[in-house]
Amino acid sequence: MSTEQSSPTMPQVAMTLAAIAATGATPRPSGETPEEQQDRIFLGVSEQLAESSLATGNDWSLLWLALSPDNANMAYLAASRSSNAFSVVLRGTVSNVTDLLEDLDVGTVVPFTAVGSPSVPVAVSKGAMEAFSQVVTMSAAGVTLVQALADALTGAAPNPTVYVIGHSLGGCIATMVAPYLQAQTWEGATPHFGLYTFAAPTAGGLGFATYVDSLNWVANERYYNAWDLVPQAWTSLDDAKKWYPDPPGPAANDDVKAVITAIAALPGPHGYAQPGKAIPLNPDYRSDYDPVMAKKTLQDFMGQVAYQHADSTYLGLLGAPDVLPGPVVRAISGNAGKAGSAVVIAGSGFGAGTAVDFGAVPCQDLVVSGDGTAISVFAPTGVGVVAVRVTTNLGTSPAVPFGQFAYGGPAPVVLTGIAPDKGRKGDPVTITGVNFGPDAQVFFGDNPSPSVQVKRTGAPGEIVASVPAPTTGVGKPRTIDVTVLSNGYSSPTGPVAEFTYKEL
Repeated sequence: MSTEQSSPTMPQVAMTLAAIAATGATPRPSGETPEEQQDRIFLGVSEQLAESSLATGNDWSLLWLALSPDNANMAYLAASRSSNAFSVVLRGTVSNVTDLLEDLDVGTVVPFTAVGSPSVPVAVSKGAMEAFSQVVTMSAAGVTLVQALADALTGAAPNPTVYVIGHSLGGCIATMVAPYLQAQTWEGATPHFGLYTFAAPTAGGLGFATYVDSLNWVANERYYNAWDLVPQAWTSLDDAKKWYPDPPGPAANDDVKAVITAIAALPGPHGYAQPGKAIPLNPDYRSDYDPVMAKKTLQDFMGQVAYQHADSTYLGLLGAPDVLPGPVVRAISGNAGKAGSAVVIAGSGFGAGTAVDFGAVPCQDLVVSGDGTAISVFAPTGVGVVAVRVTTNLGTSPAVPFGQFAYGGPAPVVLTGIAPDKGRKGDPVTITGVNFGPDAQVFFGDNPSPSVQVKRTGAPGEIVASVPAPTTGVGKPRTIDVTVLSNGYSSPTGPVAEFTYKEL
């Protein structure tokens, strides 16, 4: 039997190029100039493109990359080594789903005149137009996207292909950038254009979609996960009120439905439509979901949306390998101390360009382990409780509860589990975590537990608490957050800290 792997498809390559665009999206907490961040992102994208295990197969070389001054948008241009092809890849705002959709300002539309004068005027949302304007005017060393592509095409063989690609808001912007590039006059080799979008909300109305589809494309394809909220905007958002199948959930509750109703109302009287050939990716939801985000709460529903919208999920649905991960902090040794305290950071992805920040203060000296899973540092001067975060060429680690450092102590309180996480009034539950003190109080939602026994303090910690009566009434959820108050800390909320009241 042959062990030879089939060549990656263009959708797999395109989605990989789009996922690579997220590299370095988060600025370093202690600050870096726009030029420094742009240089770091350039190195990160180059590192990803050189990775032979990805669908891009070390076939693409980075020619140009630019970042908008506010970090809202990024674009890069890459050239294929094995074919006469170029890719223009767009990255939009990296934020939560609700913010992303609200930022598109779909209640106001403006003419899309960047392509000249179509026979029928076409309109796009004001927010999409602002993002498009940023992308086509931002520059690297004074060179814009059009100038960089013109330079690349000047030396290209006849009949090159230019693919315009984006995921999420980057895909929305791509549907505007692609016809804009088609409308340009190119010296040298005249290109053919292809358009690939993934998880993209639409940029404009039916006239815009019809105009885009009327142009000549080698491909004009729109891929979307059937369980992703974002590409439902702005044509079928209300369908999400019927999500997600229960079990496993999270089925939409009243809070979820209210949020979707509010988002769906943002376009006002304006109708929107999607360009491109629609290609749904329909996973078996019960085998492809985030099991941590499965309770019937707004937090879990939006967390599941984020999972279904993620670059890695789309790569998986297309059968492509995931891109190289950015740094992740899992825990730090010694969560409390003073400036100069020795701290070991445990995690992964601590590679090229590693830097460490305690809050907004950088560490001056650090030692990274050979396998990239640990960093030895000394706490810099600081005050209060700060997040310890790691930045590399592939991005900045998110802040995590176990990555907090408290100057002067006491150590932060973190809840790690509740067993059982379902029950009724009066049931005993065991709460595990770290740094519980003898003064610990437990709250189920806004109700205090009537009986709290601290079985073990420190790390690990354990508490047995009696479930109080729930707060009932219209709109009151049965799944609530459990918090531990101790040593002046309130433990962070999250999926592991949720408790569901059974039917009375």
